[in-house]
Amino acid sequence: MPNVPSPDDSEGAATLRVRTVWISDLHLGTPGCQAPALLDFLREVECDTLYLVGDIIDGWQLRRQWFWPQSHNDVVQKILRKARKGTRVVFVPGNHDEFARRYVEHSFGGVEVVEDGVHRLADGRQLWITHGDLFDGVVQCAPWLAHAGDLAYEFTLKVNRWFNRARARLGLPYWSLSRYLKHRVKRAVSYIGDFEQAVAREARRRGVDGVVCGHIHHAEIRSIDGILYCNDGDWVESLTALVEHEDGRLEILDRSAQAQPLARPAPVPAVKPGWPGTSRPQPELACSAVDEDAPASA
Repeated sequence: MPNVPSPDDSEGAATLRVRTVWISDLHLGTPGCQAPALLDFLREVECDTLYLVGDIIDGWQLRRQWFWPQSHNDVVQKILRKARKGTRVVFVPGNHDEFARRYVEHSFGGVEVVEDGVHRLADGRQLWITHGDLFDGVVQCAPWLAHAGDLAYEFTLKVNRWFNRARARLGLPYWSLSRYLKHRVKRAVSYIGDFEQAVAREARRRGVDGVVCGHIHHAEIRSIDGILYCNDGDWVESLTALVEHEDGRLEILDRSAQAQPLARPAPVPAVKPGWPGTSRPQPELACSAVDEDAPASA
């Protein structure tokens, strides 16, 4: 992408100092990405290590229609600037940016691309880092359904943007329709629970204390059968990040209360790059258990 200078260069000092930050599911390249709120967060936080836990750039959407406003460029430039200034930046690709998986073990602009990783907390606990899509039966066993669900999800987000513009005119705060549905629809709640259990089982098999993932846009820290399960959420609906404080304590930071209704930036005309696919060994998955009525992964 073009190396456009960021207006971020004159920023003040960070107001939050933590040891580690995990963010995922930014979905840069889609109208639903809350890039201004994300950029504000990145300006405010300073950390030793920044993990990008997948679905940073939405290749699925960009294949359908190019959308890349300046605010999305600013986010990329801010992340690269953090890497230049000494933050270790680690990128674990997800299903929407699976094209990056062919560049595992490479580094671009100081950003390390890895398949997954293990992070040691300040208190000695070890956390496995993965996007999580390899443990989603819909994505792995019915990819066509995942893409169909992605289109439906984009429609829900579009409705949500219209709704929040109306709320803003009434002086009401941001509210996520898709987030509400995920918490209220029984099948969606079951889908999230199954995903969390599958990821926790794999973390136990790997002999670590816990796992950090994204993928399902549902921020959470909880224990699952003795395994610490952490999901850092997303920057489309929940606007959340997972952080590690200097003593190893983990916390989810929620910036949704500060979110403003998205404006309508015009798509930036550009040459559409090729987004190569990828093939890789898949973990065992009970494909017969996939319910085609279940909500497709974001």
